[in-house]
Amino acid sequence: MSEQTPDLTTSISDNDNDQLAKKVRRVFGDLAIDKRRLPASQLQKRGVPAYVGEWILDTLTPGDGTLSAEEASKVQQWANKFIPGPGDANLIKNRLLDGEMVKLLTPVQVEVELTRRRQERVAKMSLLGIGDAFVADTLVQRYPDLLNQGMWGIVQIVNTQDGVTLDSFKPMQASVNLELFKEAREQFTLQEWRSLILTSMGYNPDAFTEEEQMFLLCRLLPLVQKNMHMIELAPKGTGKSYIYENISPRVKLVSGGNISPAVLFVNNMTGQWGLLARYSVVVLDEVQTLKFEKPEEIVGGLKGFLANGRLTRGGLHETASDCSMILLANISLDNQQQPVSEPLVRELPAFLQETAFLDRIRALIPGWKIRKLSGECFARNVGLKSDFFGDALVALRNDLEHDQRCARRIQLTGEKVYKRNEDSVRSIASGLLKVLFPHGKVSDLEFERYCVSPARMLRQYIWGQLQMLDAEYRQYEPTIQYEVLPD
Repeated sequence: MSEQTPDLTTSISDNDNDQLAKKVRRVFGDLAIDKRRLPASQLQKRGVPAYVGEWILDTLTPGDGTLSAEEASKVQQWANKFIPGPGDANLIKNRLLDGEMVKLLTPVQVEVELTRRRQERVAKMSLLGIGDAFVADTLVQRYPDLLNQGMWGIVQIVNTQDGVTLDSFKPMQASVNLELFKEAREQFTLQEWRSLILTSMGYNPDAFTEEEQMFLLCRLLPLVQKNMHMIELAPKGTGKSYIYENISPRVKLVSGGNISPAVLFVNNMTGQWGLLARYSVVVLDEVQTLKFEKPEEIVGGLKGFLANGRLTRGGLHETASDCSMILLANISLDNQQQPVSEPLVRELPAFLQETAFLDRIRALIPGWKIRKLSGECFARNVGLKSDFFGDALVALRNDLEHDQRCARRIQLTGEKVYKRNEDSVRSIASGLLKVLFPHGKVSDLEFERYCVSPARMLRQYIWGQLQMLDAEYRQYEPTIQYEVLPD
């Protein structure tokens, strides 16, 4: 099979972009939004993720085109009133102490306390410095995601004799309709759909080459595919973390600081599960700067999790998790914009250079092949609202028809096939099938060109590193080859 990058079609004209915007509006209705409006609102500078900011904009100032000065002023007035700043926690607590009912926008996480002294649910609002607010059982039953990764929403809180009480909660997230998402795909050509997906991610498709578009789309693989563990290597400024910060509350970005086994896996003292159990995707950003507490325990636990999807610490607690983990790292480039180090992982922490760990990573995205982000790289057209888009992608994880098709049709060839390569290529191809052809209607040529070929490429980057680092892998052929079987 060819090893060339799939030849994605070129960008579409301004007239076609206008027609595509109208089609997106017609097909998706109020689930679509002009992606130019959020940057102009300055809401993200207030610490609000895109999936919340777009909800605010569509509620306050619906419409197309960039925000007018009047609209921007309206949004800022609302933000000043309802979005707390980093130094406002004490002022808000003082208002509560004075008996005022306070209404504002904040993330809420509900945790269950089960100790001898305390057995109840408590709401944590980190932006306000409140960690033990009373929350009604009915709110938790209505919004179960409060117990998992938490939710952003408009809260109304009061202070009572028993402490701060979460009186009401209105989430700022759309409910997903996966069937609508899949049925809508039939109304778009592949070129139109790819442009819509890239725009919904926050990118301007016209600013990127065909190859760059494909690598950008691959950043969605961990959302649509269970246990899709990946690494992206790139210089600074290519926006590695941009999409993960803004697409879904089910994605947790960890950037800098200390990471302990309790944070990642489980707290053995309290029994509270860590990030890998509570989120669909966990992203470790700038892994060179992360500091691991008990690094040997963390690396050992990660090896087990990457291999079999099990989380445990010392055998005290154990559970299955389908969380996908992404590692983002900066690497140095030469004057030809190619990686300086060979093997590529030489600049990474020691555990990432260990082949037993690296082998468990399914794919490597060559982020150095994506241009650094500039103003022209950001979306200029109508896309899907981030909350709906992100939830639809995560819902596709449970659509096993695509996984079964890839397991049936993709077979690695050669005298000696390495099973992890085959599993990885099939999983990556299934993810691309879900992103580009969620309705399942794909020709043999499209399947090979847009799903299988790039899947082989992403796994080949990992396989090449393993071949260089460890002679054990050289008993297998250096190049991954495959065959696509009839359906």
